[in-house]
Amino acid sequence: MENDKVKYCKYCGAKVAYEAVVCVSCGRQIEMLSTNGNQTVVVNNTNKVIVGGRRCNKWVAFVLCLLFGILGIHKFYEGKIGMGILYLITGGLCGIGWIIDAIVILFKPNPYYV
Repeated sequence: MENDKVKYCKYCGAKVAYEAVVCVSCGRQIEMLSTNGNQTVVVNNTNKVIVGGRRCNKWVAFVLCLLFGILGIHKFYEGKIGMGILYLITGGLCGIGWIIDAIVILFKPNPYYV
């Protein structure tokens, strides 16, 4: 006797377990995982998990890093207060951290999440 709850994939029609979020037949997302306060966990069709945090604009962070990187203003923008204070005290980690951050920010997607 089969009393297990089942549902059907809306894309391929395959029978999947009731708790399933991704179809085992076609691999597509069946429904949203969860929403918890200000963070949302989403599964996209490439099977990567994206966890949202504080949203930052890449270009704002890059300009702040170029102009005020020695003072760590870009770290304060990202919400990393401790690193911002460290950059203030050490002059952007003697300028090395500032240069590395400018390069790293260029390769981040827009927007990125901290």
